[in-house]
Amino acid sequence: MTTVASDRGVGPLLRGWREQRRLSQLELALRADSSARHISFVETGRARPSEEMILRLAEHLDVPVRERNALLLAAGYAPRYKESTLDDPRLGTLREGIEQLLRGYDPYPALVVDGAYTVVAANESIGVLLAGVAEHLLAPPLNAMRITLHPEGLAPRIRNLREWRGHLLAQMERQIALSRSEPLRRLYEEVAAYPLPEGTSDPDDHEDPESYPYFALPLRIEHDGRVLSFVSSISTFNTPMDVTVAELAIETLLPADPETVAYLRSLRG
Repeated sequence: MTTVASDRGVGPLLRGWREQRRLSQLELALRADSSARHISFVETGRARPSEEMILRLAEHLDVPVRERNALLLAAGYAPRYKESTLDDPRLGTLREGIEQLLRGYDPYPALVVDGAYTVVAANESIGVLLAGVAEHLLAPPLNAMRITLHPEGLAPRIRNLREWRGHLLAQMERQIALSRSEPLRRLYEEVAAYPLPEGTSDPDDHEDPESYPYFALPLRIEHDGRVLSFVSSISTFNTPMDVTVAELAIETLLPADPETVAYLRSLRG
C-alpha cells in the first residue's frame, strides 16, 4: 500500500476536497444526509467522523479511491481499498477479460494505461502507430503521453498536432484537478515542455479539414505514405474496489473515415 496518512488530519483534507469541488458545507451535508454543523465540526477537528461518514463524504466529493484510503488513514482507520499488482491472482479474471477485449478490437488499435499513462497492455494493432518511434521511448515502461508528444515519438507524424496536443494536455489538467496526483502532474510538466517538431503547422496546411465530416476531434497521423484518422474512446471500471483497477483506463481508437477502416482491415490479409 503506497498511500500514507497526512499529518494534517482528515478535517483539512476533506475541506480541501470540498472546496475543490466548489461545494458549500450545506450542499455537501444535504447530499450526504448530514448537517452543515456536523460537516463544520469534522473539518475543524471538533468531531471525529466515523469510517462510514468519511466514505460517504468521499463518495459525494468524487474522491479517487487511492485518496479515500488517505482520508481513512488520516482519521486513524485502516485503508478500505487494496492496491493489487496486475499479476495478482485475484485479478486473473479481469486480466483475461481485458486481453480478450483488446484482441477482439483488432485490427483497430487499443491499449490499457494506468493513472500515470503507463501502458500495461495493448493489442497488436498498436504497432501500426509505433512505426518510426525512437527506441528509447519504446523501452519499458512505455508511457502513452511521452510516446505521443515527444519530438522523437508520434508527434512529427501527427498532422493536427497542435489540436491533438492541446486536447491531451487539457485532458491531463482535468485529471490532475480531480485526482491531485503528483506523478501525473510531473508527467504533465514534462510533456508540456516538449518542443514542437520543426515545421509543425496549425491547422493542417495540406488538406481541407472539412473534407470529411468528422464527428469528434480526430487523431490524424501519417503512416506508410497515407494519413490515418482515429477518434479516441476511453473506458474505466464502474465502482472499483481496488486502487489499481480504479486507475486503469482502456483506450480504443475508432477509425474516423472509410479509408482508415479499409487500410487497417487490409493489414489482416
